[in-house]
Amino acid sequence: MSPVPTPPPSDPDWNEIWKARQQRHEASKHFDDPSHNWDKKKNAERYNANSKSEYDARVKMTVASLDISRTSRVLDIGSGPGTLALPLAPLVSEITAVEPGKGMVDLLYENMKKEGIKNITCIQKRWEDVDISRDLATPYDVVIASLSLTMEDILESLAKMDAASSGYVYLFWFADPPFWERMYLDLWPELHGETYHPGPKADCLFNVLYQLEIYPNVEMLPLQKEYRFSTRREMMAFFRNRIAAKTPGQKRVLDKYLAPLIRKEGEGVVISGYSTLAKVWWKKAG
Repeated sequence: MSPVPTPPPSDPDWNEIWKARQQRHEASKHFDDPSHNWDKKKNAERYNANSKSEYDARVKMTVASLDISRTSRVLDIGSGPGTLALPLAPLVSEITAVEPGKGMVDLLYENMKKEGIKNITCIQKRWEDVDISRDLATPYDVVIASLSLTMEDILESLAKMDAASSGYVYLFWFADPPFWERMYLDLWPELHGETYHPGPKADCLFNVLYQLEIYPNVEMLPLQKEYRFSTRREMMAFFRNRIAAKTPGQKRVLDKYLAPLIRKEGEGVVISGYSTLAKVWWKKAG
């Protein structure tokens, strides 16, 4: 892999800006969010259930937007329980899925067995820890990272993605604060007495790629997030846990905020919101 370029002294270092925003974002939470512990099977199962309903439209849109064929070899970074890998499997030759969460990996193998899919191989590592010459059978025709760009050193991670591809690289990342981050921005000062800092977005991503001398295509797509629960009580318990509303006062603030957003659908209750997803992609020269 060629050395990553250093920006001229007069230009901002967008990788450092990404790092600073990511660090502030992580520090904002200052508590463990158990709903995003992907080593736990129950969290992976919840995500997997959503991928078959809530995420279905996004998955179809994503798969349809890829330049693939029956001979394509695909690298899926941050694969989860196979959200993209499983629907892609019948359409391509083989897929390597990189996923660090044990619960996600276990569920991916279960899903493969249920669906009779045999052309997916999983590497249980963070992308930052993957050695592309040792761990992967590079190059791949298509490299995908969909809603998985949580790396702190994004420049190094993107350079590795580019090096692993002989064809296309597709990134899907947030263009604006998604629904749940807007909720945090509204609630954090009253709940926790401080400002919530969202993670870095697609504007920063684009500039890091520019710093790497990669000039990608960018397309904006609609993104819907939906939380669906059997009962209102179950929903409230989920959000109280996720946003660390522990005291009676914090719970009242959260309940008051959520009340006008909740709607009844069938036998359950739903909260949803819209934001914008950036599809950032490029084709390797030659």
